[in-house]
Amino acid sequence: MSGQRNFDVLVVGGGAAGLMAAGTLLQRGRTVALFDKNQQLGRKLRITGKGRCNVTNDCTVEEAVAACPRGGKFLYGAFSHFTPQDTMAFFEELGVPLKVERGRRVFPQSDSAHDIAQALVRYAAGAQVFREPVTELVLREGRVKGVRTSRGVYAAQAVLLCCGGASYPGTGSNGDGYRLASQAGHRVVDPEPSLVPLVAKGEDCSRLMGLSLRNCGVKVTQAGKKKPVYEDFGELLFTHFGLSGPTILSASAHLHPMEPGKYTVHIDLKPALEEGKLDARLLRELEAHKNKIFANSLEELLPQKLIPLVVERSGIPGETRCHSVTAPQRRALLAVLKDFSVEIQGFRPIKEAIVTRGGVSLKEIDPRTMESKLVKGLYFAGEMIDADAYTGGFNLQIAFATGKLAGDHA
Repeated sequence: MSGQRNFDVLVVGGGAAGLMAAGTLLQRGRTVALFDKNQQLGRKLRITGKGRCNVTNDCTVEEAVAACPRGGKFLYGAFSHFTPQDTMAFFEELGVPLKVERGRRVFPQSDSAHDIAQALVRYAAGAQVFREPVTELVLREGRVKGVRTSRGVYAAQAVLLCCGGASYPGTGSNGDGYRLASQAGHRVVDPEPSLVPLVAKGEDCSRLMGLSLRNCGVKVTQAGKKKPVYEDFGELLFTHFGLSGPTILSASAHLHPMEPGKYTVHIDLKPALEEGKLDARLLRELEAHKNKIFANSLEELLPQKLIPLVVERSGIPGETRCHSVTAPQRRALLAVLKDFSVEIQGFRPIKEAIVTRGGVSLKEIDPRTMESKLVKGLYFAGEMIDADAYTGGFNLQIAFATGKLAGDHA
């Protein structure tokens, strides 16, 4: 069969969407060729969620749509066709027990992304795999007729492009799909990073490098506007370049276009205490440590690494005795605790982004089938379309749902 050049359907890309599409086509009795440059299929899938793989989110279709800042309305059909609960049942049937964690995030019980990837590889096992890059689409009279690689032409009645975005290029997502889509006449919205860490102005974050705040309030504002761009509660990480962690990654999906100084992240270090109660707590702490110097009195309130910076920002001289701290000084400290602000300079590079914002324009794809509106027989699925979501399993749900929908219609 190694010399076969004719198939019913060709799937370009062996990631989450491509493997789902290929397996779906095989279930429908189609002959399928799968093209992937990597020696291991599902390579990016194996490193998602820090190697744990947040498969989906145990939410309703409407909630999944709402979790997509771009493309949610377009994805309603795909999410209805293959719901988050369908995704869960699918992997359970493939022999991967799942569990639901905080935020309704769904993971394999084994905490191994490898198990998810291998289950999909088994599902698509009947496809003939070609480890060669696709250089162009074969198009004739408004239809796709196959693909060309360095080894020649492979013919088919339909082609599915599931090539991923531009994030994690080392896994093969290097933007090849955009080039193929453009060749077919599709408009590609410029890819930008989404779900990506943020670069901060100044050195404060680097001084806090490695510090993780588990329960903090996060609010992002835009210069010149009163209404916050984004609000969240949860985990945040200080790094040598700025900010990361789940709340920051989700916030990044809203910070477009990015410009230095345009956005500020406001961190509430004590979100469980409103200002009046926090002020009363500060009074008690200062009284309890009245003979201590102020810089040594905050151990019960803050992580050790954070104290020097909070002291600096409060404007209270560190050597001040607690009994000498004035009411205005206490209010200044209160303001820092409730609003530890970080000015943002930009995004980290797109290669560090979890997903890509941008891609093939949704206006040129039929949401009921994932077929191109410009070229008959050409379908799209996964990250290469102009849709993205927050963290929490929603982006993989996009890949699985669009891959299933395209596979069912190709």
